[in-house]
This record gives sequence, C-alpha cells and structure tokens, in this order.
Amino acid sequence: MRWPGGSNHAIAAAALVGGALLWATQDAWPWRRPLTAPAIVVTRAYDDWSDTLRRNETLSDVLRQARVAGADHAALILAATELDARRLLPGTVFHFRRERGDSVVQRVMVRPVADRRIWLTRGDSGWAETVESIPWTTTRLRVIGRITSSLYEAIDSAVVDSVLPQGERVALAWAIANVYDWEVDFTRDIRLGDRFDVLFDRLESPDGQRRFGRIWAARVEVRRGPSYAFYFEAEPGRGAFYDEEGRSLRRAFLRTPLEFRRISSRFGGRYHPILKRWRSHQGTDYAAGYGTPVRATADGIVVKAGRESGYGNLVELRHVSGIRTRYGHLSRFPNGIRIGARVRQSQTIGYVGSSGLSTGPHLHYEFLVNGRPTNPQRKDAGPVERIPDDLREAFDAVRAQLLTQLHARPPAPAAVAGRDD
Repeated sequence: MRWPGGSNHAIAAAALVGGALLWATQDAWPWRRPLTAPAIVVTRAYDDWSDTLRRNETLSDVLRQARVAGADHAALILAATELDARRLLPGTVFHFRRERGDSVVQRVMVRPVADRRIWLTRGDSGWAETVESIPWTTTRLRVIGRITSSLYEAIDSAVVDSVLPQGERVALAWAIANVYDWEVDFTRDIRLGDRFDVLFDRLESPDGQRRFGRIWAARVEVRRGPSYAFYFEAEPGRGAFYDEEGRSLRRAFLRTPLEFRRISSRFGGRYHPILKRWRSHQGTDYAAGYGTPVRATADGIVVKAGRESGYGNLVELRHVSGIRTRYGHLSRFPNGIRIGARVRQSQTIGYVGSSGLSTGPHLHYEFLVNGRPTNPQRKDAGPVERIPDDLREAFDAVRAQLLTQLHARPPAPAAVAGRDD
C-alpha cells in the first residue's frame, strides 16, 4: 500500500538525519577549530659574551666596555677580593652574562690562573664572589728526540698536539733551556743530530685542557758528551738540578746574557758592515728584538754605564777573579744601573738596541779575563757546589729512580711523548 506524499516524507527524514549528523560533527568544522600558533621555544634566557684583556689595558677598561661603570664598577671591585688586578696578564679572558633584553651585567667569570676561576654574581644585596678550584691530573711523560735545527723545532716535531698544545711546547723548550742555563747554550753548544731525553709532568684539567707542569730529569748531548740534570730538594720546597755526580748545575756565570736568544755571529774575526773592513770580533752578538731585556750573567759591580765609542750604550761589570763582562749597543738602561751599583745574576741591566756601530738591534757581549777577551762559550762558568755528604744517600736514591724513568725501554708509565728518528 502506498501512502500519499510518501516520497516527501522520505526526503524530510533524510534531511533530518543529515542535519543531525552535521550538528554532531560541528566541532570538526574548520571555522569552529581554535586558532593555534607554533610553540615558542626559549633556548637561551641570557646573552653570554667574552672580552680579552689586551696589552696596555686594565681591568677597568674591560669592565667599562661591558657597561659596568660608576658605582656598579666600584661595588664589583670591592667584592672581588681574590682578583688581583695588578697581576692580570694580557690575554686573560673575561666572560659576561646578562638577561636577554637587559643591558645590566648579571655575572662575570675570569680565570686569572690555570687552577682557579673567579665568579662574580649580582644579587639583591650587590655583587658576591665565588672562587672555584680547578683540579688538574698529573701525568709523568718522557719526550725524546734529536735536534736538527733548534731545540724548539725539535720539541715541536717530537711532541704531538694531543700531548701538549703548541704554546705549552714552547714552555717545555724554554724550561729545558732554563735547567741548563749555566751549562749549555742551545744556540751554539749543540750539534745537529744531538739527542735529548726529558722527563716532565703534564697537567690536564677536567675539560681536557693540557699544559706543561715541571721538569724532573733530563739528558742532553753536547760537544763534550751527555749532560744530565736531576731535580733534588736538599730542603723541603727548595730544590735544584744536579748532574749524575751530585754537582749543582748552578754556576757563578750564566751561559748567555739573554733569556731568549739567537746568535748572529760568534767569537772571532768578521767583516764589519759599517767600517767595511775585517776586524777581530771580540765577543758574541745575539740578535734579538729591540727592547729585549739584557741580564747580568753573574753577580758584579757596574764600572761603566753610558756611551762608549762604537759600543754605543754600554754596561761593563766587574766580577770576581779578574773577570769582566761587557754589554753593548743597548737602547737604554733601567733605573739604578750606574757606576758603583751592585747587581745580581739575572738582574736586568739594559735593553737590546742598535746604538753605536750597529746596523740593527742586537746585543754585543764580551767576556774578559784580566783584560783579555776570552771566548765565553769555552770559559768555565765558575766553581761547582756539590750535594752535602749527609744528603748523598738520599740524592742517590732519587737519581736512580729518575734515571730508570728517563731511560725506560719501553717507556712507562706515560709512554713516549716524542720520537727518536
């Protein structure tokens, strides 16, 4: 049986069902969805930067560049009781932090020495200081090698970066030179191919930084044969280096008048570049940068300090046993260097220059015995002190232990830090 208008009822029913379904899904309509934006991720709430103390700059200069000035600067300096501004070296890095969007520094960190960090933090009551000690792990290493051009280049080629970075290899090379300061001139006494063995401490920080620590023993070949050095403390905290016979390496005269040295000519005749003729070169010339400090090679009394003919600015010292030393072509003299003044070994008595008959900055050094110029590289450096008899047994024990480590084959415990090609 067919109801009248049935098709219309079907249509109405379908529309009703469709409307219900549409209403049920209204939350899915695009225009009904809430508006959203990508989440903002805050990765850094602070601005961090660093600044390096440059030559001729002060702590105040660095702080001023970070906008720490006026009363704020004074308060920070007052809080920094462990930071000695007078001892800060060029190259010291300062790390700063401030809140993002703000210009006020909230924190300062500096590492004035290798084993310590100083933190200065701003709080409600002002600046507060915290000192952090950095632990260093000590490892004893041995480096061996042969000199083919210079001591530094030999160290540089024998020690890889993973053992010591370049700057610390320089420190190691000059530490070796300092040990033998009275015994060996590494610019003249050695020959190409001479071998060296050095036992030293390397320090490593938790963040992987490595630096040179100290030398314990060494063996260096020189013209007269091997020269040993063993560190021994005759008194607690006061040590020195001795050879294998227990004789001190410290002598009355240093081998050279410059701590960092390079020789341009040796003792003997040479063609003078200004006088244009051959003349006896009664001494040794050390090429060095203008203003390099010149040190007294021994204790003495100043007998000349002033202009002296072809020497230019000259200092002459009188020592014991009729020995005198001369230092020529100086640029200037430090305060206190005058006739009659007493000086001590290693004291600065002048600065390298080019005064007098000179074509470039260098030091002219003479070693005179009873008024006669003598080749300083062949002259005995003075009397030798020995280990006291009551300490001989202790020294022998230390020497034996160091000698075993120095000559270990294969080396242990640190392995070879260099190579013997």
